[in-house]
Order: sequence, then structure tokens, then C-alpha cells
Amino acid sequence: MKKLITSHLVLALLLMACGSSTKITASWIDPSIQGQRQGETANKSVFIASLSRNMEVRTKLENELAAQAAQRNIKAIKSIDYFKPDFYQRLPTEEQLLQIIRQSGADAILTVSLINKESETRYIRGNSYTPFTRFGWYRGFYSYYNYMYPIVYEPGYYVTDKTYFLETNLYDTATEQLLWSAQSETVNPGSIDNFVNDYPKQLVAQMVKDGLLRQ
Repeated sequence: MKKLITSHLVLALLLMACGSSTKITASWIDPSIQGQRQGETANKSVFIASLSRNMEVRTKLENELAAQAAQRNIKAIKSIDYFKPDFYQRLPTEEQLLQIIRQSGADAILTVSLINKESETRYIRGNSYTPFTRFGWYRGFYSYYNYMYPIVYEPGYYVTDKTYFLETNLYDTATEQLLWSAQSETVNPGSIDNFVNDYPKQLVAQMVKDGLLRQ
């Protein structure tokens, strides 16, 4: 029975790790540029800023976003190369922030930020089994007991689902105008690596869908 319980717990953990899913829940594009910027971001440059105090998250996410940009001939400029960890210890002035970004030569600014996090614990019901006693059992009581014991009842267990809500915004560097925005949710990412491998791909797909990037 202990082996049976353990196997279910392992399976639950594997499902939480492997079942990572990120989906774009909503996106918005500035109506004034819609239809006239179809694919015009090619060969431009973007300043990528992951707004997180977690350096591992910032580094891995910005690196993967930069890799996605490079595949489309977009020059990527990462905030981790310009802002030291202590830069975020206090709020920089608008002038300080924009001066660094504009001096980098970036045409646009892409920000990624966590806007909410939810945890929900739910109970997974076990499977109950009712033997078909009307057929009888002719091998004796203990043989029957030994056969049925592992499958008469499989205990339930609790799992905790973690959902992360993120927002990604694209701004024009010169005017600070918001050009595009997308909201997303990620359920049970399992690890930072799982998340950073999946999230940028979903963003690129949405940008293509919204006309900011070519197919």
C-alpha cells in the first residue's frame, strides 16, 4: 500500500512539473499603429527589461527573449548588461532610467513583470472499487483478501497549483508611448528553466498574430 501511495505522489509531482502551461489571456495594440507596423520591427533594436529582483529569473528570461529576438534579426539589448543588481535598490528618476536606455540605441523597450501570483490547494479523489461478489470467489478468503487489498481503495492526495500572472509591455523609446501589451498566465511552471523556455515563444507567437512581427 505504501508503494501505491508513493507512486501516486510521484505521478502528481511529475504532472505538476511536466504539465507546465503558459497561455496569453489578452493582448492590446495601439490603434494608431495597428495595420501600419506589420512586421516593421525587423532589423530594429529592443531594450529588454525583466522587472524582477530575482537575478536568476532576470538573467535567464532576458537571455531567452534576446535569443528569440536574434532569430528575427532584431538587436536585443538586455537590462542585465546595463543595470547592476543594486540599481533597483531605490527607484531611479525618469531621467536616469531613460538616459541609460536611450544611450543604448534601443528603438523600443520590452518589459516583463509579475502582476499577481495565486496558489490553490485541491484534493484529488482516490479510486474506490467494489468487487463483483455475485460471481463468488472460490480460492479461499485469504487469496481473495490478498488480491483485492491493493485495489479496493486508493487514497486521495492534495496538490497545490501555482498560477503566475504576467504582463509584457512594448514602449516606443523616444516617446514612451505604449505600443503593445499582453497579459498571460502560467500554471505550475515546475522550474525557472521550464518557464523561460516556454514564455518567450508564446510572446513571439502573439506578436506575430497581432502583426508586430512577420510570420
